[in-house]
Amino acid sequence: MTRARRTAYVALSSFCCIVFIGLCASLSGAPLLFPSLGPTAFLVFATPQAPGASPRNTVFGHLAGIVAGLTGLAATGLLNAAPDLTHPSWPRIGAAAIALGLTCAAMAALDVPHPPAGATTLIIALGLLHTTPQIVAVLVGVVLIALLAVLINKLFGVPYPWWRFLAEARSPVASRR
Repeated sequence: MTRARRTAYVALSSFCCIVFIGLCASLSGAPLLFPSLGPTAFLVFATPQAPGASPRNTVFGHLAGIVAGLTGLAATGLLNAAPDLTHPSWPRIGAAAIALGLTCAAMAALDVPHPPAGATTLIIALGLLHTTPQIVAVLVGVVLIALLAVLINKLFGVPYPWWRFLAEARSPVASRR
């Protein structure tokens, strides 16, 4: 694929994904569209063969971020607190730090790197999305982008693994784990 075609593919695929998820969000009234889906869209279309781009890593990485974000909120007593981005308290800073540390640890331990999940955990730990319906919507948004990435990449013949590439699983680095 030429650079111009690849650029167009990445731009249009990302655009279409976000429009679809945004339309679903608009029709449902749920926060299905949130900031960390932007870097996820770039990753799954610009570097679909990268380990962090697989649907497995996308879903489990964001799931780790969600659980860690909620854990950070619970540990600091902020599960029901309103967000305050302009004057973060020490408990809010603690929630964010705990959440990010746990997210990074979980992704490393489970071998599911997905950098955009770091943004998801901060969105939750900072209290921007933290209620049960919002958390469910975040999960639905993540699953939607993963499924759309599979559909679009397969439709255009772009190699895209469900789990991970076989060569990666057999690499010397992977076998040392």
